[in-house]
Amino acid sequence: MFQLVVIAVLAAIVASLVAIFVHWLPTPASEEAKRIHFVYWFTTVICIAVFSAVASVMAYSILKFRAGPDDDSDGPPIHGHTKLEIVWTAIPAVLVTAISIVSAIVLAQNSKAGSDPLVVKVTGVQFAWKFTYPNGKSFGSLTLPKGRHVKLDITSNDVIHSFWSPELSQKQDAVPGQHNMLVVTPTRTGTFPVICTELCGLGHALMRSHVTVVQPTAFDAFLKRGGSNAAGPAGLAVFQQNGCGSCHTFKAAAATGTIGPDLDDLKQQAARANRGPLDKFIEESIVKPEAYVEPGFQDLMPHTFGTQIPPDQLKQLVQYLGGSGQ
Repeated sequence: MFQLVVIAVLAAIVASLVAIFVHWLPTPASEEAKRIHFVYWFTTVICIAVFSAVASVMAYSILKFRAGPDDDSDGPPIHGHTKLEIVWTAIPAVLVTAISIVSAIVLAQNSKAGSDPLVVKVTGVQFAWKFTYPNGKSFGSLTLPKGRHVKLDITSNDVIHSFWSPELSQKQDAVPGQHNMLVVTPTRTGTFPVICTELCGLGHALMRSHVTVVQPTAFDAFLKRGGSNAAGPAGLAVFQQNGCGSCHTFKAAAATGTIGPDLDDLKQQAARANRGPLDKFIEESIVKPEAYVEPGFQDLMPHTFGTQIPPDQLKQLVQYLGGSGQ
């Protein structure tokens, strides 16, 4: 028994060092993430204990009962040990039940949005995210106030996407025609990535955005100024809000997407298409992209921007694309 305990302790130390010193999880940035991390470590401690017990018995058995190099005889007949079998069945059952109870409690707590949550509509499109606030303003990135419950109403305009931010530690599918809810309560300021984790097409790997957590006063100022950069053109904000840079290269906006045509060559594309003036060609390409597809590319442009982008913003975007270095 002493030898078993020594081996088990050594196995537990090695497993604990791997669990602690390898950076498995990002630093949590929400209350929900902290609870999820608690479940992770609760389960990890149980797994280390079970691993240590199993590893000690296996190592002891290999060392103590191994056959000699020239021993070809049959091993002694061994009958089952009923009490031992009951014990090693009951203990895992209790541990799994404990994990289930803790997980159920955390899942219930993480679903509570409080009495006055901030509701943000999250829409996935090929290949960008759109975040719409209660005042009707939409952006291509998510900005949240620290310390307030936020309910994300997640859906999709085309195929199945999946919203995930590692620091928030929660993931939810975006399904066409379906509204899935996700509650987050940010606890620290900063900028964290938003990633699509459901294979959604050619531009899946580029379907990224970010969530910025700010102080409540800064969040109020963000909504008032419309999320735009006062020093930049209005069309730039529309370009960024609708995720155009995920698929297109455009030097004026520091965009390097390669899924769609290079927007720095719009004049040449308009000449090849022969579909009227440059501004008309740009507008048609946005609201009715199937009308003309640049040779060498596929019809992957969402067909929803005609109704998704308000007329005034559409005009700003057309002017921005047509006047920035064309």
